[in-house]
Amino acid sequence: MENQLKDKKVAILVANGFEEVELTKPLEALKNAGATVDIVSPEGKTVRAWAEKNWGKDYPVDKDIKDVVASSYDALVLPGGVINPDRLRTNDRVVAFVTGFFDESKPIAAICHGPWTLIETDELDGRKVTSYPSLKTDLENAGALWVDEEVVTDKGLVTSRTPKDLPAFCKKMIEEIAEGPHDQRGNEARKGGVHQLG
Repeated sequence: MENQLKDKKVAILVANGFEEVELTKPLEALKNAGATVDIVSPEGKTVRAWAEKNWGKDYPVDKDIKDVVASSYDALVLPGGVINPDRLRTNDRVVAFVTGFFDESKPIAAICHGPWTLIETDELDGRKVTSYPSLKTDLENAGALWVDEEVVTDKGLVTSRTPKDLPAFCKKMIEEIAEGPHDQRGNEARKGGVHQLG
């Protein structure tokens, strides 16, 4: 997989309380494949991990959410953790940033509780996804078709359930990013335009 993503730029979006291994393993896989990766966050200069049962390390933030746009990246990764997506999904800038990847049909990879943030984009209707089991009802209420599988791919949207699925998640994530944007004809007609934060 070396240099498979050498011309790709990927954003990993997190707030405080992300599951540590769900950032570190995808980050390692992306860098090993040659991608340029930015940790993006609304939290300032550092962001704190959650390591299974307690707070983990602080990680440097490369870009503040207010300084980024989806068009600058080839793909987006959303780690899980319970606290992290609950903070992200209530931030208008975050939701606009994430929605931009759907608007441009770019790959998005979300694991565990990560898909929670995707609900706010109104882009899950009819999409096949998986997640941590407790999100099943929320995702189905957003129109998604939820399945209990190790890794699920739907038009460039990659989802997995738990840290145990990380090997399959990382492999599929890299495949989708290497393929690039996916055709979503009718997407703009359904949405009625592009989401922008004024």
